[in-house]
Amino acid sequence: MRTKYQDVDGKIEALRERFCKRPELLTEFQQRLDFSWIYHDNALEGVVLSYHEIKASIDKNIISDVSLIPTYTEIKNYKNAIDFIRDTINRRRPGGNFGHDFMKDIFLILSEEEVQPRNSKAARNSANAQPGQYRKDNPLHRLYFHEISSPDKIAYRVRKLVEWLSSEEAVRTHPIKRAAKAHMRFISIYPWPRHSGKIARLLMNSILLKDGYLPAIIHSIERQRYYEVLRTPHLGLTTLISESIDSTIEAANRFLDEMEDRPPLRVAS
Repeated sequence: MRTKYQDVDGKIEALRERFCKRPELLTEFQQRLDFSWIYHDNALEGVVLSYHEIKASIDKNIISDVSLIPTYTEIKNYKNAIDFIRDTINRRRPGGNFGHDFMKDIFLILSEEEVQPRNSKAARNSANAQPGQYRKDNPLHRLYFHEISSPDKIAYRVRKLVEWLSSEEAVRTHPIKRAAKAHMRFISIYPWPRHSGKIARLLMNSILLKDGYLPAIIHSIERQRYYEVLRTPHLGLTTLISESIDSTIEAANRFLDEMEDRPPLRVAS
């Protein structure tokens, strides 16, 4: 596995040098990448989106079909979560160590569409509930079929995960392995009945982005494999993450190849 890490590290370094020569292309590539990220991550949850739906959800210049607003809102929330992660890393904001508040903030961003109007019956019935509360029971129907924490152990296990992420052991661990272990530990806790799978992958990619890697976008065709490796030791997920980063690197190199003939933008003096 160490050889695989070295292979990925070498490709990342070579890609970084290519982008250094054309830095104006990085934002455009990230915009394209986010479409793929949103599409495949939702597909892992069983939600297949079209390019039009993603475009209409995140493009402020497009007036969306009101009947599709719930779908658009979930897509927009996911894009906001990606932006929040990048902003946290780039600005070194509190939460850059990926603690409890960071995970809870991602949950709240993804859950924005679930906020009830202040005077609604649902809001009155949940007046005593705190935003981001952990689940109180074991969901009977869910996409993930691995073992998860009992509700009374969630807070403790989240705390231990946060402690591990900031430990010397985690710091010494290669970022790909660290990201895989963090994902496995979070998904085995499954703190919230909704979005826990998405948050596990966003946490995983936060670790990778912070260490200078591209996100590991697990493609929809790997959906069954992904669910299966969650029931095994982290090595299976580590391999899948490495392969997914490889795919993102290949996509970046293809993008740069396409842009070779486009002259660099000149900055007005």
